[in-house]
Amino acid sequence: MLFDSHAHLNDGQFDEDREEVIRRAREEYGVSRIVNIGFNRETIRTSLELAETYDFIYSAVGWHPIEAKHCTDEDLDWIESLTDHPKVVALGEMGLDYHWDTSPKGVQESVFRQQIRLAREVNLPIIIHDRDAHEDVLRILREEKADEVGGVMHCFSGDWEMAEACLDLNFYIGLGGPVTFKNAKDPKVIAEKVPMDRLLVETDCPYLAPHPHRGKRNESGYIRLIADKIAEIRGMTLEEVARQTYENASRLFRLNESS
Repeated sequence: MLFDSHAHLNDGQFDEDREEVIRRAREEYGVSRIVNIGFNRETIRTSLELAETYDFIYSAVGWHPIEAKHCTDEDLDWIESLTDHPKVVALGEMGLDYHWDTSPKGVQESVFRQQIRLAREVNLPIIIHDRDAHEDVLRILREEKADEVGGVMHCFSGDWEMAEACLDLNFYIGLGGPVTFKNAKDPKVIAEKVPMDRLLVETDCPYLAPHPHRGKRNESGYIRLIADKIAEIRGMTLEEVARQTYENASRLFRLNESS
């Protein structure tokens, strides 16, 4: 029972073998649920198509910060209309990205704030993208009262102090491939210290493949390697980590066994 809480299976890198990758995740690696992310017009559409095709795949819809300058009021209205879709379980990924900086910071912040407000209106959790923008992300989450809906800090890259601040804001911590990297110190500290009931595992596939696949295409099935590394760090079994993170993600995304 593994739950990949953040995937991009609609990415073009899977165009040649998408069905096989999904089958492998399900049958060979034991992945029971996946949340796939739509972050602009094209990927929202294809993410929903995946969710409608596979009963164990769900979708999050939102607008990525690197795409913020292309986001219109009509796009935000469209996202709002999709929140009634039975397979939409979260809004995002949304946030700030000061690494690529492809959209002006003010535009990123405006689109981020509007999506948090929408999440509060429709009562859905949010998925946060934060790259090189820790302080501003925390400030905006506090100012917009994001703790009312909570969510997950996707591909968490901060230190323990940052993690504590996110936990205080009613957020889960998402860990992926970097926790398996040899020289990645902070992710291992986070994996050890985050309360077990607030931890999620994710692949972010096709990106950030875990060791020993680092630098290659990632896929949902590799969530097993991430969970296994966390189990090693915490002195737990893989089954214990898989069960707890499955329960955590199911709770966050409000999925029960009848979903």
